[in-house]
Amino acid sequence: MTYQLTIEPLGATIDVEEGQTLLDAALRQGIYIPHACGHGLCGTCKVQVSDGEVDHGAANPFALLEMERDDGKTLACCATLQSDATIEADIDDEPDAQIIPMRDFEATVARIEQLTPTIKALHLRLNQPIRYQAGQYVQVQIPGVEGGRAFSIANAPGADGQSSEIELNVRQVPGGAGTTWLHESLHEGARLQLSGPYGRFFVRRSAAMPMVFMAGGSGLSSPRAMILELLASGCTQPITLVYGQRNAQELYYDAEFRALAARHPHFTYVPSLSEAADSDGWDGARGFVHEAAKAHFGGSFAGHKAYLCGPPPMIEACIGTLMQGRLFERDIYTEKFLSAADAQQARSPLFRTI
Repeated sequence: MTYQLTIEPLGATIDVEEGQTLLDAALRQGIYIPHACGHGLCGTCKVQVSDGEVDHGAANPFALLEMERDDGKTLACCATLQSDATIEADIDDEPDAQIIPMRDFEATVARIEQLTPTIKALHLRLNQPIRYQAGQYVQVQIPGVEGGRAFSIANAPGADGQSSEIELNVRQVPGGAGTTWLHESLHEGARLQLSGPYGRFFVRRSAAMPMVFMAGGSGLSSPRAMILELLASGCTQPITLVYGQRNAQELYYDAEFRALAARHPHFTYVPSLSEAADSDGWDGARGFVHEAAKAHFGGSFAGHKAYLCGPPPMIEACIGTLMQGRLFERDIYTEKFLSAADAQQARSPLFRTI
């Protein structure tokens, strides 16, 4: 059975299959509803049902309170339709956002590269080209692991906005079933199922403002794709990448970014190590990402667009530093996806776009 869902304020009406979540149906039509965890835990995808009946599914009672259910609210990532319906969603008008329907893909592992002792690059050849904006991510299905795992695409799309091969950078998380399988069991020639693209993390080029990218750990994936696309397309705005790792062994793509900085005068690369030993011979910045950024910019970030990607503690520290340096919500962006394990971690309550 198929129901019809009208999404306001867009006025768009789409078909929703029986048992299909509202979020999945919208994304497959290229309609973005704000979301994060995808598991009914965080409440980011909360919408108002103004007409019709829904099944709330596995929505966490703390993410969707009983009084909110009574008031007609539901979580789009869990809710399914029981009749034709109309919902009201908090959808921002983003002039730089492309309308790209989410699709399913089959991928063959073309190559696996050990980038650092804990991070591998998976080069996946897709059965059909994927169209995406640099900075977006895909959900990978892992055998024996419930639910997909989200990984940012680390390579930029081609000039036509598409790519037949994508790169994913996967850090092995201690005790993590998904990343452990990808590191220890996946082999070249194997096949994976994935879907995408997802996310609202992309460059706001229409703003025509200098950009600072702040990345830590394996969070370099999205900034790398975004910076590669900017430089390849002839962007002339100043671009700065501040990238932090614990030690030099974990500092991947360092040589690539140094070469890019040498070729492009408007691109500045600032690597920083938080646990560099004097015996390492490291002569670059020391400390965490937010500390290196503050030192490089002299504590003032006004007039920039900032893009943050990394572990939650790094994001929070960077937000605080940027705010102290006179940069605020409208100019700060970060990825919105969360895994089921991360969904209940504390996130800054000050920000709606972050």
